[in-house]
Amino acid sequence: MQPIYKRVLLKLSGESLMGDLEFGIDPNTLQDFAKEIASVCHLGVQIGIVIGGGNIFRGIQAAAHGIHKVSGDQMGMLATVINCIAFQNALEAVGIPTRLQSAIKMEQIAETVIRRRAIRHLEKNRVVLFGAGTGNPYFTTDTAAVLRAIEVEAEIVIKGTRVDGVYDSDPEKNPDAVRFDKITYREVLEKNLRVMDHTAITLCQENNLPIKVINFNEKGNFKRLIMGEEIGSLVC
Repeated sequence: MQPIYKRVLLKLSGESLMGDLEFGIDPNTLQDFAKEIASVCHLGVQIGIVIGGGNIFRGIQAAAHGIHKVSGDQMGMLATVINCIAFQNALEAVGIPTRLQSAIKMEQIAETVIRRRAIRHLEKNRVVLFGAGTGNPYFTTDTAAVLRAIEVEAEIVIKGTRVDGVYDSDPEKNPDAVRFDKITYREVLEKNLRVMDHTAITLCQENNLPIKVINFNEKGNFKRLIMGEEIGSLVC
């Protein structure tokens, strides 16, 4: 069997890196995620990654009331770069070549986001980590993930979460929550489902870019999806 996708964009939340910690990065979780991604890289699939920063910024936020929204968003962007550096090291420790690109210039740490260069890295089977969101306040890392996916011509956005798809309510709080195998962009917006923010969903809709939501904490799920198994929920 061959992978059903050639190029994908993986979106992970910063909170997913915490493991059982209250905030920060759990080394074991980071290592497990790196191995999951490596297993797909070895199939020849090209992977871009966008990671949120909530595991770091929300730790700060509790003691940071009164910070201006723009400053807070800028802190969040820097938090995503910290996560990307950690993930880059974890991937390279398992033998996966990487490049880190940042939407905010920081030459000593990362390349500036350049679309053609990112595509070239992907073509050379390097995992490209995109840090610092869009580089602008008021835009989430969900929107950044969709934007990068469109720019590098990814076939799908894969959102890795703690649950196995899209539900009509939070399955961690409501045991009667109903899961959707497939749902449209319009339905996500009308039902106000928390798949991604409205800007990200609208961007996907306008560019006909599908989203697959899977439980990334379940080992092997990423590879199973890439190989064509029907897991998670599809937004299209």
